[in-house]
Amino acid sequence: MNTGNVSRVWLVAAFIAVYFVWGTTYLANLYALKAMPPFIISALRYLAAGFLLATLAYGRKQEFPDWKEIRDLAISGILMLVGGSGLVVVAEQYITSGTTAVIVATEPLWFVLLDYPRWKLYFSDRKVIAGLLLGFVGILLFTRFTPVHTPQVAQSPNLVVGTVIVLAGSILWVIGTLFTSRRIKPGRYTLWHPTIQLLAAGLFSGLVAQVKGEWYAFDPQDVPLAAWGGLGFLILFGSLIAYLAFAWLVTVQPPALVSTHTYVNPLVAVFVGWLAVGEPIAGQQLIALAVVLTGVVLTQLSTMRAGAEG
Repeated sequence: MNTGNVSRVWLVAAFIAVYFVWGTTYLANLYALKAMPPFIISALRYLAAGFLLATLAYGRKQEFPDWKEIRDLAISGILMLVGGSGLVVVAEQYITSGTTAVIVATEPLWFVLLDYPRWKLYFSDRKVIAGLLLGFVGILLFTRFTPVHTPQVAQSPNLVVGTVIVLAGSILWVIGTLFTSRRIKPGRYTLWHPTIQLLAAGLFSGLVAQVKGEWYAFDPQDVPLAAWGGLGFLILFGSLIAYLAFAWLVTVQPPALVSTHTYVNPLVAVFVGWLAVGEPIAGQQLIALAVVLTGVVLTQLSTMRAGAEG
């Protein structure tokens, strides 16, 4: 991708947003889940952020995408934000925020496995294979050493169910990201692009909530201030700042490079979860986390080098 005209200041600011801000959204999910069903959280989050961005994009008179781009943006938004981030919220009914972030750290590994046009390039390097194996072994170890019964899990702790849901979400997020990077041209990026993704995801999440019957049992008056605060944090910091930064980065930087935010997010999430709500951290978990990150870094360094050579 041609990034010659991209400001280094904006690049650094965007990477800081996806590195550190996103690491705190896992805890915000837990607060919102105390009083709201998962797909209602996603619907309210994405629709609110989408309408705010639409107002900004309209006020700045930015060029509206054509119908083909609208279709592609809607598809990618649903894959990434409902299938990806939305399933993360669902999973946090079963596992802690720190555990969720560690599992999400496997995203760069999925980029390698799902980027089939580059398989020959990637898998010719033994370090890529070693990194993949290390990453998944680390996830198994982290899950094995994570306490099941913790007071922060909103409903029914279940490590296996939570882990499977997060892995499914990570795969859908990667599919959506690859789809976006191949369909959306960097030179045509405007605020309408993430706006359409957010609105499509919000509408789809609302539909899923309707099918699941979440709206029937939802009463805004019963939602405490802490849960609204969690939702507000997700809207402002998760969707308007971090996701906007991510949506722009994948149009001007290689997707595998952008996915390096998963190195930092679990460290932030584990620390914030421990500091704010006392999520347990065992020494064995930290060792498993180190194994995961070692595998991810090893894979990423090898694939980035392979991409530069290819």
